[in-house]
Amino acid sequence: MIRREFVFVFPAFLYAAGARASAQQIITGTNKGAEGIKLALPEFQPDSNDPKLAALAAVFNKVLWDDLDYSGGVTLVSRSLYPLGRFSEPGQIKIDDWTSAAVQAQYLAFGNIRTQNGISVEARLWDLKVAQNREVLGERFRSDATEEGARLIAHRLADAIIDRIGGKQGIAQTSIAHISERTPGVKELFLMDYDGNNSHGLTTYRSITLSPAWSPDGDKIAFASYRRGGPDIEILSPLDRRPYTFERAGGTTSMPAWSPDGSKIAFSTSRDGSDMEIYTADWNGKNMRRLTVNKAVDVSPVWNPRTGREIAFTSGRSGTPQIYIMDAEGTNVRRLIDEGGDAVNPAWSPDGMRIAFAWQRGTSRFDIYIHEIATGRNTQITNNAGDNEKPTWAPDGRHVAFESSRTGIKQIYSMILDGTKVRQLTNTGKNTAPAWSGFMK
Repeated sequence: MIRREFVFVFPAFLYAAGARASAQQIITGTNKGAEGIKLALPEFQPDSNDPKLAALAAVFNKVLWDDLDYSGGVTLVSRSLYPLGRFSEPGQIKIDDWTSAAVQAQYLAFGNIRTQNGISVEARLWDLKVAQNREVLGERFRSDATEEGARLIAHRLADAIIDRIGGKQGIAQTSIAHISERTPGVKELFLMDYDGNNSHGLTTYRSITLSPAWSPDGDKIAFASYRRGGPDIEILSPLDRRPYTFERAGGTTSMPAWSPDGSKIAFSTSRDGSDMEIYTADWNGKNMRRLTVNKAVDVSPVWNPRTGREIAFTSGRSGTPQIYIMDAEGTNVRRLIDEGGDAVNPAWSPDGMRIAFAWQRGTSRFDIYIHEIATGRNTQITNNAGDNEKPTWAPDGRHVAFESSRTGIKQIYSMILDGTKVRQLTNTGKNTAPAWSGFMK
């Protein structure tokens, strides 16, 4: 049965824009124009003229280039500057060609692709700035001789390269959960690769699902569902759709968030007959405990992933929706943003040092901002492109995904924190509420 969607809405008076004097620094963009480590990436060559292998090699080469170009950790040297020739074996590499004034590469990745019980990619990564022991990576990757297999090998190699030279965990093998409405009034839980490929449904409830959240180990997704009347919190395995029990809280219950150790879930509920308040419980719903007690709506809790000792949330207690932080026991509540407007959807960075959020400041549109906990600085990373809301961090702390209405229909996008490399990840139906997994598939 299809039920009307629960949408958290503050009363109208809460949307009157605040007019406080600015106490925190607000800037636009971060590190624009910053250049990463320069990497040369000649195309990996198939070892035969087999048309199928050539097609798989084309897929592999495109995905590998796109993964590394989007990583935020390297700058790919344009292939128009490369020396002429094929570069699949060490004997075909002349170091001076790649370190010349025209190319100026710091690293070189090269290799070949062959058919061998599926497809096999032999890959090497060389540090061109050292005279000996240049090989940083030398590895063979294997998978099925399919387009999906070629994509998977490219993702694995991209992550291996970033791990060696980028100083961060690669994200090419991560996934993003989200809500997709492909039939009017029906919103199902979906999963896709980090680049928008391999999109598939995890639920077929013919109802409404909301607000997905990954467990820290990547084995479970908590979300809210109307299929039993609710909304109530449910938990599924993203691998085999196995359900896990979460005791029903009663009332309107939504917006789950996992603690960093995976033992607890914070959520919003009206179970006591009051406005929405923040509760925590064991990950199976037992031992519920109320954290907030006031006459305003408190929603969207998120744990500090580094310490587990703080929870950020959205509250209307000041008269407008604003973001607050409290200790995990519900004490020491303090407001995060003091410049007025409407601040919602807090999302803590993996290192616990920043919070991404959606902010409506003096306009009718929401944009994504990054708040630095230590300095109080707020950085705007979207601008003049519809409403941009519900940010979620990639595990590398370099990227965020978010929902945006910039095309007229809400879709999911991702971008690097400096405001570059904006990607539209979804196209079919209406797509909202992204949640980026912190673990590789």
